[in-house]
Amino acid sequence: MSYSNEIRPPSASALSFSTTTTLSAATTTSISSSTIASSRGQQAVALLPSYLADARAVETYHPVDAPNGALQLGVAESKLVEERLVSKINQLAQQHTFSADCIYYQPTAGRPSFRQAMAGYIQDMIQLPAACGSLNTEGLVVGAGCNAVLENLCFALAEPGDSVLIPTPYYAAFEFDLVARAGLQVQPVNTFEHSGADISTATVPVEAYYPTAAALDAAYDQAPAKAKILLLSHPHNPLGIAFPPHVVQECIDWCRAKGVHLISDEIYAGSVYRPDSANFVSALELASQPTNKGGLGLGPYVHWVYSLSKDFALSGLRVGVAYSENPDIRMPMQKLNDMCQISSQTQILVEGMMTAKEDDGKQWTSAFRAEHQARLRARGDRLQSLLHEFDIPHLPATCGLFCWMDLSQFLPLADNSNSNANAERERSLYLSLVNEYGLLFTPGLSMRNERPGFFRCVFSAAHDDEFDLALMRLRTFLTSQKS
Repeated sequence: MSYSNEIRPPSASALSFSTTTTLSAATTTSISSSTIASSRGQQAVALLPSYLADARAVETYHPVDAPNGALQLGVAESKLVEERLVSKINQLAQQHTFSADCIYYQPTAGRPSFRQAMAGYIQDMIQLPAACGSLNTEGLVVGAGCNAVLENLCFALAEPGDSVLIPTPYYAAFEFDLVARAGLQVQPVNTFEHSGADISTATVPVEAYYPTAAALDAAYDQAPAKAKILLLSHPHNPLGIAFPPHVVQECIDWCRAKGVHLISDEIYAGSVYRPDSANFVSALELASQPTNKGGLGLGPYVHWVYSLSKDFALSGLRVGVAYSENPDIRMPMQKLNDMCQISSQTQILVEGMMTAKEDDGKQWTSAFRAEHQARLRARGDRLQSLLHEFDIPHLPATCGLFCWMDLSQFLPLADNSNSNANAERERSLYLSLVNEYGLLFTPGLSMRNERPGFFRCVFSAAHDDEFDLALMRLRTFLTSQKS
């Protein structure tokens, strides 16, 4: 979803892995002394994860101009299907011409035919059983990216100052998307202590990351203000897994009992490349309670967001989707979408993509998705094979564009007299990977991980030759550390 690694801060500053979204004293002083820019504008910038400043200061790889530059493996994008996408988009652009109505104001929720095409695509992607019913297009809003529709959804669900619960580790951009303008407060949900999993072993088991009712209760009680929303990343960023159905169902039941809104961010739902082991089931299916009123019967507390930025590598087209069957927020969501609508041209282009057929009569989107998943699986296998070779703990990746790696064994020795020792140790390792080995990963503490030394590697972010080089450099790093 997505200020992520995709957003570059305006200036280089020291890397910081603080565990709150409060501003530093220096930042506060700078804000209060300014008479030109607004304090709220500067506060929004201060929410950006400061580790990105270090990444921005590094020369990035170019085969000719900077062959020793750092390889960017932190931006959550896929470059595995570039040629197929560009070819199809150019073809569609030649086939679809503008009618007169396209140059005027469009329906704020999106063109009806586009929303209908999107609803069909979603149902096919998540393999929604017929028994669940069908999406009601009146509850579907398309806007300029997932972060835009997520912000609008949260704006309609909660008051300024209310808390949003998010299980850790989580995508760093959430702290910008939900705080900068919506004015909410992020309350991390730490899961290790309440998971029932054995976390004393060298490898943290995947079960330790599952949000449970006990973990949610603890975070709910600790929240600085009333918790109105639980935001789930499912499939999960940065873990590269899907929560088992019973975990998502427990979250749904907890939210309904507490009167808390659940938002399932399923931006990677079409990138489940190991479906058997992933066991991904959409919250739309799990929360479905079919009625004779149409829709899925989600009730007022379950909502869903998605985008084409990841599964379709179309982050530049800005196509996001929010779905809710809560009638009280439909009009607010549609009106808020006035400020982040998708252009009519883009809607027509993407609708053409979603309705296109292959020569054999199958949906083009289905064939494309299968090809992308196969390429993701091959890339993920190559990375994990190298990690296995060097006995590097990591979560078995089944979804998304990344692998969650535990490099904590390579952290510098701890300085017990330093209260910020873990952050500094992780930063030291992060900078070593960047400056000495030319590898840009996402550091775990920036994503509020409970332990230092974990990194997210986006294995789809590089072209083939760059990924070959990335594996070579990672092998060099691991060899040097293991020798």
